[in-house]
Amino acid sequence: MSISTQPLTGTFGVSVSGLDLQDVARGQGFGDLRSLFEEHSALLFRDQTVTDDDHLAIAQMFGPIEDRLADERKPGEAYEVPRVSNVRDDGAVTAADDLHTLNLKSNFLWHADSTFLPVPALTNILIGRVVTTTGGATELASTRAAWAAMPEELKTRVRGRGIWHKYSHSRAKISPELAKLPMFNKWPDQHWNSIWTNPVNGREALYIASHAYAIDGYDAPESKALLEELFAFCTQPHFTYSHQWAVGDVLIWDQRAVLHRGTPWPYDQPRTLSSICTSVTEADGLDAMRISATSTTEGSIH
Repeated sequence: MSISTQPLTGTFGVSVSGLDLQDVARGQGFGDLRSLFEEHSALLFRDQTVTDDDHLAIAQMFGPIEDRLADERKPGEAYEVPRVSNVRDDGAVTAADDLHTLNLKSNFLWHADSTFLPVPALTNILIGRVVTTTGGATELASTRAAWAAMPEELKTRVRGRGIWHKYSHSRAKISPELAKLPMFNKWPDQHWNSIWTNPVNGREALYIASHAYAIDGYDAPESKALLEELFAFCTQPHFTYSHQWAVGDVLIWDQRAVLHRGTPWPYDQPRTLSSICTSVTEADGLDAMRISATSTTEGSIH
């Protein structure tokens, strides 16, 4: 069967048919998959049968597996595919107000994964395992399409500047108690260029996230206001896609150029997605994003 695509929106993303992800996991068709990824930023595959082993194999083709728990894993303990879930080990669901659920709710903020890590994420491969009867959508927003359409006056205010990111910053928006947990304070603040240029096609994308808290050259209130303005522009309906999950759906998106967020669901219903992020490499434009401590714009709050 030949590969065909249907647009998810008028600005980015496609639904892909004719490409079986089990075949990709076994070494067939990754070149086509990667080309679609670079061109469209977000890919949807429906009715897929993808095991955890398949999931891991496909992710490894994109790059190194991101493992935030490596420092917590016991010697000899194997990596397990992460679950985004409200289901406890005993099968019950977590309460709406406990810290685990609050952490899930922090994912309702628009973000790119891992901008707070020394090496951020290239992609997330997200698979529907257990879905709810209502709610629980995953929404995407293209910062590449938004940047291309953004007024030059707004671009000028951020172009050429660095942006600071911290994991606990996004969690503090949900709960100060959540933000104090050690897992959200493992890594030092990260400083990235505001624009990520795709080295394959030269297209630019604004690189922001809910973890972002300061922009070089602006004080704290100015940074907050400018970030809010940028988020508001990038998340207009014209640049967004909302996906309502079915079991077997697979979403793959480019974290360099796409924001995402979850949406609420009835918390008495179980919901589980399996998620693997891969890390960017030099080939994905990492070196061009780094900013040395001595190259910040004069007047930055750092």
